[in-house]
Amino acid sequence: MTMQKQHTITGQHDAHLRNLLQQAKLRATRQRLGLAELIFSQGERHVTAEGLYAEALGAGLRISQTTVYNTLHQFTEAGLLREILADPRRIFFDTNVNPHHHFLDEDTGDMEDIPADGVSVADLPAPPPGKTIHGVDVIVRVRSSA
Repeated sequence: MTMQKQHTITGQHDAHLRNLLQQAKLRATRQRLGLAELIFSQGERHVTAEGLYAEALGAGLRISQTTVYNTLHQFTEAGLLREILADPRRIFFDTNVNPHHHFLDEDTGDMEDIPADGVSVADLPAPPPGKTIHGVDVIVRVRSSA
């Protein structure tokens, strides 16, 4: 019989995560706290729902893939994450919510930040009447040159 370890959060980190969720007006459920720890304890990063689900299972969290997906969207709506549609099949969630651009490695599927001043976007078309440009997201797709 295999025993699955139960994921626990340490005291000081738990208080920080509870405060983060409280400021975002989200209830600090066990699942949200566990996912928040996985997402925010490793610095700035990009996660997918599938990758985070696998990470959560590996950490011993008892959670469904639907809960992971819903929680990522709740964190995004609360301003804790930024959603990046890499292609129709893949959505990344970014812990860096400030304006910046991305490299997407098509060989590995990894996403990496490009500083906001690392890309110049010029000659944008005029927006439709009654609209203003809210932002421009650039994804530079790369492959191994070998």
